Amino acid sequence: MKNVSATLHDNSVIDITIDGSGPAILLPVNPIPLEGADAEAKRQWGMDPALGHNLIEGLKDAFTVIAYDYEGHRMVHPAPDSLTPDNIAHDFLAIADAANAKKFAYYGYSWLALSGLQLGIRTDRLWALVMGAYPPIDGPYKEMLSVTKAAHDMAVHPEAHESDKDPDSVWDNADFTISANQTKQFFTLYNNLQNFDDRAVQGKFTYPGLCFAGSNDIQEYSERWGNATVDMATPLIKNKKDLEASGWDLQILEGLDHMTGMQPMNVLPVIRPWLLAHIN
Repeated sequence: MKNVSATLHDNSVIDITIDGSGPAILLPVNPIPLEGADAEAKRQWGMDPALGHNLIEGLKDAFTVIAYDYEGHRMVHPAPDSLTPDNIAHDFLAIADAANAKKFAYYGYSWLALSGLQLGIRTDRLWALVMGAYPPIDGPYKEMLSVTKAAHDMAVHPEAHESDKDPDSVWDNADFTISANQTKQFFTLYNNLQNFDDRAVQGKFTYPGLCFAGSNDIQEYSERWGNATVDMATPLIKNKKDLEASGWDLQILEGLDHMTGMQPMNVLPVIRPWLLAHIN
């Protein structure tokens, strides 16, 4: 294992961990297990505090895993006005360069999956792309703009949103501790994707792709969050024929939702054999 770093589009510097041997794969996860209160907070949301570490452990015997906590980095070094698809792709290519990976696969989950799609249409260096919990066709860009706009409004004017909490909503009653710069960067990302036609880019890929989501990955947000329904599962099921015709392999993880669908014990049995079968 070795550690390197890369300078990103905003001149911030991100740490990168390289482990294993074999074909390279970019993995935007935290390689260091969380401990103490941070770990307990993750467990309360049904998440694995060692998620990144466990994904790396499950892949490094067959792949050179290039791991970097991009989401964590952006929470510490937010890019409120510049977290655009172009700049994210720039950042990921800078990370690949720092790791001396000329060709690489990519696996991302949720917004990091859509970031992989944006990377994939901007480079010919991918040998495979895996998108977890974000559909390559009919992605919920409009709905996520509504959610991220609401989050930014709450960060800027928290007092104005106290009265519209839904007492039955987990999201409404969770502590909201994200800053305005942190929320604005995700609004910037989805705002820049409002005219993106994900159907039009199908067929441009020269590498294999896998997409998956839990069958219950449907989040209904309250009025506080713009009354948005963010559905990651239905577009995959509805567009199965179109996805397969465009070269995607598809898996629906029965009974799983957005949180459980990202856990290593559910992800590794899906992505590991598929990646092994598509090594280029």
